[in-house]
Formats: sequence, C-alpha cells, structure tokens
Amino acid sequence: MNLLTSHTLEERLETIESLSGQFKDRAAENDEKGRFPFENIEDLKRIKYTLLTAPKEYGGEEISLHEFVRLQEAIAIGDGSTALSIGWHMGLIMHLAETRPWDPKLFEFICKEVTKGALLNTCATEAQTGSPTRGGKPTTIAQKSGDTWIINGRKTFSTMSPALDFFVVTATIDETGEVGSFLIPRETKGLSVIETWDSIALRATGSHDVVLDRVEIPFEYMTEMMSANKKRPAGYLLHIPACYSGIAEAAKREAESFAKNYTPNSLNHPISELPTIRQKFGEIELKLMQSRHFLYSVAKMWDGGSEQERQLLGPELGAAKLTVTNQAIEVVDLAMRIVGARSLSQKSPLQRYYRDVRAGLHNPPMDDVTIMQLAFRGQAPFMR
Repeated sequence: MNLLTSHTLEERLETIESLSGQFKDRAAENDEKGRFPFENIEDLKRIKYTLLTAPKEYGGEEISLHEFVRLQEAIAIGDGSTALSIGWHMGLIMHLAETRPWDPKLFEFICKEVTKGALLNTCATEAQTGSPTRGGKPTTIAQKSGDTWIINGRKTFSTMSPALDFFVVTATIDETGEVGSFLIPRETKGLSVIETWDSIALRATGSHDVVLDRVEIPFEYMTEMMSANKKRPAGYLLHIPACYSGIAEAAKREAESFAKNYTPNSLNHPISELPTIRQKFGEIELKLMQSRHFLYSVAKMWDGGSEQERQLLGPELGAAKLTVTNQAIEVVDLAMRIVGARSLSQKSPLQRYYRDVRAGLHNPPMDDVTIMQLAFRGQAPFMR
C-alpha cells in the first residue's frame, strides 16, 4: 500500500503493523551479525513512508508530530534499530519543513531527492566533543576555497550511514571560528564510512564513523550557520522515546506469550494465572499507559501550538523523553522477571530488548539536562 494514498492514521498504522511483523522476523539475525536492515528500509521506501514528513508542495504529506510518533512506535515493536534509523531521516525532514532554515533552492533540491527515495541524516557527534547537545565545538574543519568548501574531519555515531544518500555535517569554519552545517552527497570524493559500530545496543543501526578527507562541495551546500542563540525546541526528537516505547511494548508481548504458554509441572495451569505474574503485568500496563499518555499529549501540544507556544515546550519534550525511556527500561525488566532465566537466552528477543532500551539513556536530551531544565522552570522567580 502507498501510504500517501492512505487518508487516516488507522490505515497507515495497519500497513506499518503488517510490515513490523516482517521486521521482527529479521531482527535477531541482523542484531547477531550487527548488520544494517537494508530490506526494512527498502520496504518503508516502497510504501512511501519516507515521504510522509516532507512538505506537500514537494510530494510529501506533512503528517503531524502525533502521527509520526505513533507510526515510529509501531515500527519499533518490530525492530528498534529500524525505527531509530529511519526516525532520524523522517524527523530531520519534518524539522526542515517546519523551520525552513536552508536556502529555498537547496531545500527544494533535497526535497526532490527525497521524493526519489533519498535518505539523509545529521552527523554532528565527534569522539573529542561527545554529544553536540553538551555544547562541544566540532573539530571537523571547513575551509573556503574559491567557490567551494574543503572539509576535513571525522564523525561518530552516524546512524543509518550504510544507507544514507546525504550527510548533513557540522564543522567549524576555519576563517571565522563559527560553526556551520554542510550538505555532502554520499558519492563525494573523500567521504568514507568506516564500520566501527560495536555497541551491544541497537546493533543494526549502522551508526559507524564517517571520515571526511579533503571533501570538496559547492559553496551553496553550506546549509546554515549554527548558533546557540538560534536553538529552539525540536518536536521531532519525540521519535526517540517513541522508539523505546515500541521496544517496551514488544517486550510485554513476548512476556505475555510466554506466560500464556508455559505450565511447569508444579502447576495445572499456565503461569499467566498466578497472582504474582498478573501483578507484574498490571505494573507493565500502568507504565506503558503513563508513557503513552505523556508522549502523545506532548506531541499534540506541539501540533496545536503556535510558534511562540512551541518555543516554550522544551521542558515538556525533555520530560516526555526522560519518562518514556526510563519506564521502557523498567517494563523490559519486569517482562524478564516474568519469563525468568529463559529471558537471558540468546534465542530470546528479551535479551535484545534489554540491551536496546538502555541506549535511550544516551540519546538527546540527556536526563540530567532535562532535570536541570525542569528545576529552573519550577523555581520561584527570586530563586533563579
């Protein structure tokens, strides 16, 4: 089904849920081998999923943040690595469509490429600076050379790098010390992807290093100047907690299947009928319910807010991410307690969910940043 011709969230969810089952079937092998899920990404392209957040003027659908979050969650139930990977492309396109920071001609160019199936993601993290949200300045350097830019450096945690057609790279401009963002096509000479991703979590995201060795791009491919003063809340980052919410749901379903089908010889009924097991499922359901209500309501606040109102939603966005990711960890833990030692078997998807949800703690915004932001907002004026 072409999702661009589907008119309701329910129709799109039905299509995604069908695909998500196929993603689940491939997830164990991709995780074991640390292999990027190329087939899953191609399936999403085939149904035009990658166009849903693009502007309507360029053939997209401009779906709401709420719908984006719901669809990402459904993908993650099948495979968290696929959801987090494609979520960065979808979210970046949504952000660019909302804010229009690029030159109109360059934005039109990239949107037309996206309609042809192109994928892009931002590559900002470096080994020396850590997370860009901490304020570290890129050691990647961009130098003017006539009507081109020459860029040298190395980026880490470049999610979906095996499948990206365009890399949006941050670099310090040599002449001024300012930080700019640059669009680099994959085929550009001097750009290479080094397969360094050895994380035990989300092993199939292909978050390798990207090396830039005298990469030369047209002058107009500098997309924007980055400034701390220009930072604004980014609603699209809710795709991150949506991913971990989906993984938590998958863990719950796995525990349910086990509990309904496992009857030890000490019982004459499945363990699902035991009060202690039902208690744990009740705790799981409460945490999932709390997480979804929080996540969906903040997404709807963003969708219904004016530009001025969105500027004030940073604390809500951060709090939603913190709450959902931490409760996802708790849900997976409870699911594993239900299943017991079998959950640690290499054959059990629960051990993968256990590893994958931990990654949420290291996605932006970090918990400590969110807590300090909430503390500042909650203080009386005389305490600030």
